[in-house]
Amino acid sequence: MPTRLQRRFARAGDLGLSLGEFRRLAALDTPQKIQKFLNAIPINFEIGGETLLSVREVLQQNRAHCIEGAYVAAAALWVHGEPPYVMHLDCEISDFPHVITLFKRGGCWGALSKTNGAYLRYRDPVYRTLRELAISYFHEYFNKRGKKTLRSYSGAFDLRRIDPHLWVTNGSQCVEAHDRLRDLRHYDLISRRQEKLVVRRDAFEMSASKMLQWPPPPKGGRR
Repeated sequence: MPTRLQRRFARAGDLGLSLGEFRRLAALDTPQKIQKFLNAIPINFEIGGETLLSVREVLQQNRAHCIEGAYVAAAALWVHGEPPYVMHLDCEISDFPHVITLFKRGGCWGALSKTNGAYLRYRDPVYRTLRELAISYFHEYFNKRGKKTLRSYSGAFDLRRIDPHLWVTNGSQCVEAHDRLRDLRHYDLISRRQEKLVVRRDAFEMSASKMLQWPPPPKGGRR
């Protein structure tokens, strides 16, 4: 019998989901449908405290931020026989890391992404390497002061390496799954010399970036 890591198609029992929950993922049979589903989920502003929701909790609560959406997208890909690969994008301490879900078409990488803004979303499968894909987020990845903060990226991590109870059906915080991604080996996107050449976003770019899909609470929220 194949192990979880060897199993190409995830069944409801593999994920620990109910038949109804599984059917919602099974309906998402293309990356485009998965991204549309992610976009329709209200952004999780973490009112009441930080969250690391599992796939089940996202489906039940109908809210998600980046890593929570990445779990949902990865689970949907696995249901349809695609590896549940994710990438962790890390940044300066003044900003928030980001997590995207990876897929491949024609030998090139694309990405699924949950975010409230217009810039850090879906990427078409046109990137020959993971570095190319990661660098596509560089210009648009900036903090509230306009400083571009993206600095490194992880390799493709297969979520089948983590027990689904920790990220698919966890009823509390998915801390262990989060920490596994945070602690992955990361690769620099720019050198120290290049960092000195990076300019801040100008006033027009900052103004354009304020367009959000989901209105934030008074004190703002995640990407």
